Amino acid sequence: MLLTVDIGNTNMVFGIFEGERLAGSFRLRTEANQTSDEIGLLVWGYFERFGLDASAVENVVIASVVPQVMYSVNSAMVKYLGRRPLVVDDTLDPGLPYGVESDERLGPDRAVACVGALARFRAPLIVLDFGTATTLDAVDRQGRYIGGCITAGVRVSIDALFQRTAMLPHVELAKPEKVLGTTAVGQIQAGAVIGYMGAMEHLIRQAKEEMGEPDAKVVATGGLARMVAESSTLIDVVDSHLVLDGLRIVYNRQR
Repeated sequence: MLLTVDIGNTNMVFGIFEGERLAGSFRLRTEANQTSDEIGLLVWGYFERFGLDASAVENVVIASVVPQVMYSVNSAMVKYLGRRPLVVDDTLDPGLPYGVESDERLGPDRAVACVGALARFRAPLIVLDFGTATTLDAVDRQGRYIGGCITAGVRVSIDALFQRTAMLPHVELAKPEKVLGTTAVGQIQAGAVIGYMGAMEHLIRQAKEEMGEPDAKVVATGGLARMVAESSTLIDVVDSHLVLDGLRIVYNRQR
């Protein structure tokens, strides 16, 4: 078995692969002060829930955007699974070629998502990841990364509005039926959620125009991907396990 771990700012997502089959997945909150024992025991417990033997894990591969938790996660994998993880970082090439000159390399989670999308779909592609931050990445017909953009996730926007205003309530992340709400909650949801969806559609259209690829396939992943896709005709595919599958592919290439 292969254990893949996508460590984001809000959650750590674990995927258990038997060959190419995803046998199970689960999420833990990303907590900087969590100990290796806490993480290890939780991971072991989830294996038992899926009826899987944690000792059968042969390797672990990790992509992380949160350096503060890496020591605890690495230690947990070594102590509880007996495996030293392969970490997708600046020293490891995930196999995503660049079609533009840049002094910076793409973040590991975004690069791995593009690798996963390229393995499943024909380029050109636009890959969206709806997480704490929302990212858009473009891949040309030759399978090369050619640029992207980053914006705040919708939950970050709502939380900032709640924290910076004295009288506006903290609201559930849900799409209202109409823009013209009659309550404070409905109006915040309309502005934040529907406005966010409109912004994403504008970014998709602009990206396609700059790529010169009006028919580029749009693939979305992340916690909010399905909610956005249900209200948009511009998102072609939702794959909630895109990064996990990309990590599996990167690991097999490295092996």
